[in-house]
Amino acid sequence: MRIPAILIALTIHEFAHGWMAFRLGDTTARDAGRLTLNPAAHLDLFGTVMLLFGPFGWAKPVPVNGYNFEKPKRDIFLVSLAGPLSNVIVALIFGFSIRILGNYLPSLMLNTHMRDFLYLCFYLNIGISFFNLIPVPPLDGSKILIGLLPDSWIPGYIRKSRYLPTVFMVLLLAEWGLKIPIFSSIINPIFTPYLNFFQFIIFGKVL
Repeated sequence: MRIPAILIALTIHEFAHGWMAFRLGDTTARDAGRLTLNPAAHLDLFGTVMLLFGPFGWAKPVPVNGYNFEKPKRDIFLVSLAGPLSNVIVALIFGFSIRILGNYLPSLMLNTHMRDFLYLCFYLNIGISFFNLIPVPPLDGSKILIGLLPDSWIPGYIRKSRYLPTVFMVLLLAEWGLKIPIFSSIINPIFTPYLNFFQFIIFGKVL
């Protein structure tokens, strides 16, 4: 069940980046064959293995050429936001499906495979949306933050964030491989209310 759930989340995430870029005038993703819902076009072998067995993972980034945008800062912000937003939308679809089926077709929810798959898709998409909103390069959150910062602040942010990816990876690998929970102790206080918000929106309560 985890494999199709991952394929759905990653494919829609990358397609959303390419679709938004195309709508804003950049055909690079389309020309590279990435404006598609075919999962094979988006999968990164190592990133997919990590998502299956590790604490995180990734797909191949959709190519974007900012020179094709009319307003590069605004448009890169929108392209970057499209990925996490698409996962939120997918999570809401699966979440409301759980609620609707539970209310009107409860017999279907007695099927443990059906129930587990729907919940897995909900939680996985919420997790991927949150992870990509973290403002650490090369995650979407770093480009989203640049789109929100005053122009005069951007060079300073870029300079100061040069070492963040290395620190980020060290913390993740330390938690996964050495069981040192520094990363989760930093992230969980932010992720928990993020998850609780969507649970409340869908189910009217925190699960």
